[in-house]
Amino acid sequence: MKLPLRIKLTLAFTGVMAVLLTAAGIALSVLVAGSLDETIDEGLRARARDASALVRTRTLSDTGEPYAQVLDLEGRVRYTTREAGRRPLLEPADVQRTQAGDVIVTSRRNDTDLRLLASRVDGGEQILVVGEPLLQRQEALGALHALLLIGGPLALLIASAVGYALASAALRPVERMRRHAAAFTAAETSERLPVPPANDEIGRLGRTLNEMLDRLQVAFKRERAFVSDASHELRTPLAILRTELELALRGEHTREELEDALRSAAEESERLSRLAEDLLVIARSDQGRLPVRPEPIEAGELLARVAVRFRTRARAEGRPLEPDPSPGVTLDADPARIEQALANLVDNALHHGKGTVRLWARRVDGFVEVHVSDEGTGFPEEFLPRAFERFTRADEARTRGGTGLGLAIAAAIATAHGGTAHAANGNPGADVWISLPST
Repeated sequence: MKLPLRIKLTLAFTGVMAVLLTAAGIALSVLVAGSLDETIDEGLRARARDASALVRTRTLSDTGEPYAQVLDLEGRVRYTTREAGRRPLLEPADVQRTQAGDVIVTSRRNDTDLRLLASRVDGGEQILVVGEPLLQRQEALGALHALLLIGGPLALLIASAVGYALASAALRPVERMRRHAAAFTAAETSERLPVPPANDEIGRLGRTLNEMLDRLQVAFKRERAFVSDASHELRTPLAILRTELELALRGEHTREELEDALRSAAEESERLSRLAEDLLVIARSDQGRLPVRPEPIEAGELLARVAVRFRTRARAEGRPLEPDPSPGVTLDADPARIEQALANLVDNALHHGKGTVRLWARRVDGFVEVHVSDEGTGFPEEFLPRAFERFTRADEARTRGGTGLGLAIAAAIATAHGGTAHAANGNPGADVWISLPST
């Protein structure tokens, strides 16, 4: 059974407090016992000094000691009080120890525990023993132990209740955030968790989670816009394709009309295929799984290959296509991916720009910039910050069809290589480039 966190914290706190209280009780009991023993020993030494002066009188009755004896060096009783009796208070081993100095021992006589002090007197010829009953010591320690046995559990219970209250108070903001989060729905992306004002761990956790929700909201809106735009882009060619096929199936048509309908359907099918491939690239880049196999590439050869692919189209449109040799410039990139990115840039320049399309590369601060520029009207200034966003297009001056994914794919490929994509207006025209690490 899984216990709530507040219960776990309370149990842990209670366990620690139980250990501490037990240790404190034992330490206090030992200290009090030691203190009582020291007090008794000091009293015994004072009484022994007083009694030693009366030993020569051969009587102990005037000392007022209830437990006192004078022994010879063999441990035999020479004088004794009535309470001490005739049996020696000291054991033979303790008698021998008096040769080294005073001896303090605990003994039992007539069901009474005694604290005994033995010291040599009369020039070391006799042994004086005085004793003190330990009844008061035992009663004091018994009272202390009873107090500890009653007060210890009570203190532990109070500490546990306080610990539970503190744990509950500390976790209350977390519970509020949990209940609030449980009430979230997919449509309520603007909702945020209630964050306590204190700048503690829970407050920082709440603020961090709200920042995460902000990022998720942005991503959710972006993905929702992506799905909406993708649906829109797919709907148009599908509608055209369906219309062309329906018209071809209705009534009688000449061979030329059927060929035109089939040609139009083939164009829309090609557009759908390119759009599907573009969406796949975007999806893989979002998941961080866009595969790249970098290898050293001469920039001049790369630009020449891309230019050859568009030379026929450029010639048909009367647009010069000029790849720069870019001698000595190399980059580390996946040939297929980087050609795909540059092909999108060249297609964008041919489709939306004017004049000569130039392809060139240069080294800048450890990176290689591969540029595609034209001589058209350039991008609107307000469009530049979002030029590489998906399904974004400039105004009608530069927009004539297209899906708005070409620049986004180029940026995704650049990012997969550890690089970046940029767009700017030249003088004249537009300049778009990707920056990749050099070899």
